[in-house]
Amino acid sequence: MSEATQAALDARYTSVTVAIRQRLIALVLQAFAVRGSYRDEDADAFVGQILPVVLGAQRQMGSLTDAYLSTMVGDMFGGAAASTGVQIPEAIRGVPPAEVYRRPFVTVWTALSKGTPMPEAIRQGQSRLASITGTDLQLVRTEATRQVLASDSRVQFYRRVLRGSYNCAMCVIASTQRYRKERLMPIHPGCDCGTRPLPAGQDPGQVIEPDLLEAAHDAVAKGTGKTDRGGRLPDYRDIIIDRQHGELGPLMALRRNDFTGPSDIPGR
Repeated sequence: MSEATQAALDARYTSVTVAIRQRLIALVLQAFAVRGSYRDEDADAFVGQILPVVLGAQRQMGSLTDAYLSTMVGDMFGGAAASTGVQIPEAIRGVPPAEVYRRPFVTVWTALSKGTPMPEAIRQGQSRLASITGTDLQLVRTEATRQVLASDSRVQFYRRVLRGSYNCAMCVIASTQRYRKERLMPIHPGCDCGTRPLPAGQDPGQVIEPDLLEAAHDAVAKGTGKTDRGGRLPDYRDIIIDRQHGELGPLMALRRNDFTGPSDIPGR
């Protein structure tokens, strides 16, 4: 497969998966917006309505990722492009999905309890729902990637592939590194980055795109007034670190970010 053909495969995979993401988020937001009210019974009806569609889209995302990566691996190493047959758990976060998709209603209730007007409370619930839905699809891609790469002992390294029109600085910097397949692909909520295996027998070293890394650090320095140039190349770990999130797994975050824990909940 030529570089042009690989690029076309990337483009097609991106196009289809972005369409799945956009359609699913639009569907769940519409279902949320047309609730007559936002009481417990409405939350139950909403979950019962959208959960089969959500889980179906997740299975589709897993199958597409399997086919894409299996084709890429087959071309790089030779042989047929046989799909792995990934198995995507319904509780992709380790939490029952019915519980996860009730959370936008909890957001509405919490906002109302603080005196927030109803339209704004609903908007906050919609924002959380969009984040949950998009993040779950990315978790599915992560799990499918892990299963595909783990199934072939010839694959040792992979890289992150930037997708979409806009990418945050964390993703840009991460895309300049190579990773061992034993590490799950770090994400952050809303991330839409992809994965590509690196060719057989090739370890290009930790930094695979030094020019882009430098440009990203320059942009960070310009925007924040801070950077670390202590070595020959900046140490990307001083800008990007992995934090373990209870449900999402490895999560990319800036050093200043923290996650809410039980001690942050009022009354605990």
